[in-house]
Amino acid sequence: MVPALTGILVATITVFGFPQPAAAATLTVAQAISGQTGASATVSGYVVGEPTATNTVRFSGFTGDTALAIADSASTTSTGSMLYVQITTSYRASFGLLTNPTLIGKKLTVTGTLTAYFSHAGLKSPTAMSLGTGSTTSPTATATATATASPTASSTTDTYYASALGKSGSSLKSALHTITSSGTTKLSYDGVWNALKVTDQDPSNSSNVKLFYSGISRSKTLNGGSSGNWNREHVWPQSHGDFGTGAGPGTDLHHLRPEDVTVNALRGNLDFDNGGSAVSGASGNYSDSDSWEPRAAVKGDVARMLFYMAVRYSGDDGFADLEVNNVTGNGSVPYTGKLSTLIAWHNADPPDSAEKARNQLIYATYQHNRNPFIDHPEWAASIFG
Repeated sequence: MVPALTGILVATITVFGFPQPAAAATLTVAQAISGQTGASATVSGYVVGEPTATNTVRFSGFTGDTALAIADSASTTSTGSMLYVQITTSYRASFGLLTNPTLIGKKLTVTGTLTAYFSHAGLKSPTAMSLGTGSTTSPTATATATATASPTASSTTDTYYASALGKSGSSLKSALHTITSSGTTKLSYDGVWNALKVTDQDPSNSSNVKLFYSGISRSKTLNGGSSGNWNREHVWPQSHGDFGTGAGPGTDLHHLRPEDVTVNALRGNLDFDNGGSAVSGASGNYSDSDSWEPRAAVKGDVARMLFYMAVRYSGDDGFADLEVNNVTGNGSVPYTGKLSTLIAWHNADPPDSAEKARNQLIYATYQHNRNPFIDHPEWAASIFG
């Protein structure tokens, strides 16, 4: 007699005339999320991070060996598409992410109880854990970030990035270039004025914009070229590739920000790096003869803007092939640095809600393309090392 298994659909096969239970099908993560019944099940998915709260997952800098998150795609950042897996004592040495951070991106098959963990769809009390076939190390997440179910990390972006998912290195960069260059709307340089009044509106004062480097709130009406005004700062300097202000890189909102006229002039076409003397009128910023260090709150933003520009503009649209390199003082060549510093800034200052909202606004209202490194911070390591 075959014993009944509560909560599991068990198929039977006949062996020598006697019915035998067939192995239960392995579930996808999506199936496991929708089937939180308290039953035992086997689930297969890619290891994507360490859950630390209901809507929070760490992608690097792991703090423990007691939990991991799996998803149907190795590049998933939306917590709504993740299953949180409890790691009990007997499995921590082999599957804990603090001890084994290289598990990120690998295929894991785990058997346990389908029940909430961290008040989130989960699998607890595992009875079997093993690495499965189809493992991938791409992309390997290196940025510590909070992943939340939001408009910039949702099924919408999974669709937007469909042709890039599962790729790495130069293949990923090429796919993202095609994605960010397709179906876009280019603004005029005059049109940038009004767009910045929306994308960079001060959340505490709807009549003002928030200046990028200085962090000062200033009236939207004070846009212009005089002292006390704010103007359009090109985070990737126009001279680094000589693209001017024609529709294209010179008007791309993903790297244009409002800034005080004087501070903008002080920044000029300097590359980015740590160090220098304090900048007058922009507390927390520093500069020397060949580099600029922005305030801590926007260092990651700067890095992701430059990564975007290096992917979006590859020399196939009449503009220079923009690249990020590891030097400062690039002058008029189409390069901007310093890459090692930018990677460190990106890791230390992950995308926040304001940066994600701005990315969504540019996509939905203006240019109809996205900055991939805001949606998928882990891709910076895959492309830029």
